[in-house]
Amino acid sequence: MGVVITDKPFDPEAAHAAFRTSVAGTGAIVAFTGLVRGGRDVTSLTLEHYAGFTESEIERIGYKADKKWPLYGWHVIHRIGEMKPEEPSVFVAAAAKHLRAAFEAVDFLMDYLKSEAPFWKKERRGNETNWIEPRAQDIADKARWET
Repeated sequence: MGVVITDKPFDPEAAHAAFRTSVAGTGAIVAFTGLVRGGRDVTSLTLEHYAGFTESEIERIGYKADKKWPLYGWHVIHRIGEMKPEEPSVFVAAAAKHLRAAFEAVDFLMDYLKSEAPFWKKERRGNETNWIEPRAQDIADKARWET
């Protein structure tokens, strides 16, 4: 199904159902939904991107997943713009004949999205905003796929 970047809220359950239909006949589907974290007085998360470039970079890593595992398909939906705590911000799914390939492909895609995907993230707490960089753990998680 590919990549969707949207500034509109999306329904992860509907995304999962649509993906399931598109990969009929598969043996395993793994889907991950990321939510905007609340707590620590976070009132919103804003993501910016470079239209066209962001999609092509995510497609590139999706095709890399296709080569690494025997997938029936993969799909990424990523929100941009301002989001409130507990709103879905990302949906990643992969389908394969066997579960391990589907799990690993989703893990691989998420590690890339968290560490290298061309998004700029800004967190708002009260009247303050802070740019968010990938954590050291995000970089380490992605590095395990490079061996």
